[in-house]
Amino acid sequence: MNKFPINIFLPAAGLGERLRPATNHIPKPLLPVLGKPIIQGIAEKLTEVCDNKIGMNLHWKPRMLMNWAAMSPWRDRFTFFPEDPILGTGGALKNAESFLLGNHFIVHNSDILLDIDFAKLIETHLSSGNMATLVCHRLPELSNVVIDKQDQIIDVENPGASRPDPTKVADKVAYTGIAVYSPEILKFLPDGVSHATVAWIAASRAGHKVRAYDVTGAYWNDVGNPATYSRAVLDALAKDGETIYISPSASCGDIEADGYLAAENYSTVGAGAKLRNCIIMPGAIVTGEHRNRIIGPDYAIDLHESEMQPAKTAAETITVHLSDPLFAPHFASDSHFAFRTPHSALPVPAFLIGLGGSDRRYYRIRQGERSAVLMECRPDDPDFERHLVYTRFFESHAVPVPKLLASHHTAKRALFEDLGDRSLYAYLKLPRTADQIRNIYKSVLDVAVKLHSRATEGVGSCPLLQARIFDYEYLRWETNYFLDRFVQGYLGIDLKNRPELEEEFHRLARTVDDCPRTIIHRDFQSQNIMISDHTVQVIDFQGARMAPPAYDIASILWDPYYRLHDLLRDRLLVYYIEEMKKAALGFDEQIFRRSLIPCRLQRHMQALGAYGFLTMVKGKAYFRKHIPEAIRLLKEETAAVADSFPTLHRLAQSL
Repeated sequence: MNKFPINIFLPAAGLGERLRPATNHIPKPLLPVLGKPIIQGIAEKLTEVCDNKIGMNLHWKPRMLMNWAAMSPWRDRFTFFPEDPILGTGGALKNAESFLLGNHFIVHNSDILLDIDFAKLIETHLSSGNMATLVCHRLPELSNVVIDKQDQIIDVENPGASRPDPTKVADKVAYTGIAVYSPEILKFLPDGVSHATVAWIAASRAGHKVRAYDVTGAYWNDVGNPATYSRAVLDALAKDGETIYISPSASCGDIEADGYLAAENYSTVGAGAKLRNCIIMPGAIVTGEHRNRIIGPDYAIDLHESEMQPAKTAAETITVHLSDPLFAPHFASDSHFAFRTPHSALPVPAFLIGLGGSDRRYYRIRQGERSAVLMECRPDDPDFERHLVYTRFFESHAVPVPKLLASHHTAKRALFEDLGDRSLYAYLKLPRTADQIRNIYKSVLDVAVKLHSRATEGVGSCPLLQARIFDYEYLRWETNYFLDRFVQGYLGIDLKNRPELEEEFHRLARTVDDCPRTIIHRDFQSQNIMISDHTVQVIDFQGARMAPPAYDIASILWDPYYRLHDLLRDRLLVYYIEEMKKAALGFDEQIFRRSLIPCRLQRHMQALGAYGFLTMVKGKAYFRKHIPEAIRLLKEETAAVADSFPTLHRLAQSL
């Protein structure tokens, strides 16, 4: 990418008063977001498109900011502008006039997180003849910048406060804290303390182009208080498809974590700690039980659960009335909540949960000591009925699934037991001993054995599941999904040998289709295994089918989400086989072992197809990080059967 020869100015002088006591230790620009200071993420984005000098004003904890700059990749590009007193957003630019003259420059407040195309922003500014291009967002509660039909700035209500005047009707936008300027803007600023809005209005009234650049819809977070800071951290987790971050420099014992957890650099979480929705700041030492907190070396900032949610979760939060017949029977028995009071009609928030690939919506409802999960499906979702029927069936055969508390068929809504947020995937993100890993996987395989034996023996009582066969046609759909969504759709490979592949997939599907069938979960991987009170339960089982049990075992022991050590996998495989011999009449170890490689091939092609679809079609880019491991597994599997499937082997090795 060609870079623009423009300067960068990073205002970083603020006191961060609303973020105290956190900012008593760390200046706001250096607050960490998953191990990276806010200002570092900003500098990384801007230096990708700007290759000139970087200016920074300083006041609060200047030495820490200068030390950060000295350790950064851009150390030789920095010029510092100390301020005492603080000069304001306009005075800071005037104070750096000698640095900013001669070139266009971009100003990016060092507490702003904005996800836009900065190259496009700068190109627009340079080609438009604007003296100032102000990046704006249509957020009504902050929209105090008045514009005309050409996006020209004509007024600013309550300058510096981002507070609209409700008595004035006009087209208004919110300034994001980012702008690109021509150096001529500086002549409209007075010496001393001032706000940048002074220059905007003066330049506009003098006939210059001072225009708003609308980025409504882009991610924007102005980190100004504990709630917006926690949102920044949790948004970063959600963007990466994670709920837990442990810095490599953090020390973490054997702990229990539910919900979101970020342990930042050089923090310590002692063994036995129980944490839910917590951010552990640098230098903090944490023991005991904590919920919905930012925890520092000598402080704890308590937040509401609604404030410890990513932006997407907050945006999709709904309200429900617990007097609704769907909820009342479950919540009415809570001693902290009496439905005989008028308060029962008041709405309570229901928070979106889950980061997977499903289009269904799952919401957590919490009141007093009770909680439950509401599932909402589309009116045409065929899996709604299956989910309810399978839940009752699995419960009756001791397969551990969330209890169905209530349902509303017409509205396609159901209420389930709340298992918390700790999946096997999240459990394995924390430090675990070899014994803990082995034992938790044995518990998972115990669930598989119940599915493949006890539940299978009783499947006659569930015709809906008994008739749902994982047959040749479905197996062929999976391999076409792999070719269409991953090989061609994601990688863009032109398949000139597709007929040869189709013939091999035909033989593969016939091989799997000829294997004995049991009930399988069909997506038996670590994100669908929940650990609640040290017990294992399964979710997202509405896709269950009658198929070879090796498909489930391939899914969990050769899981792209978590790589097991080969020796442990072999021991777990033996454990499953021995347990199946005890539990399932007619289980044949040799037939099962022969089916493993064909089922592994099927499963990993299906997984890669899903990753391609979720990434390219659904926009869930965080699935990309699992693709390399899925490819590695497919290469390993095709190498083992290269003589039987040479075309697939060559394709896999080329990925």
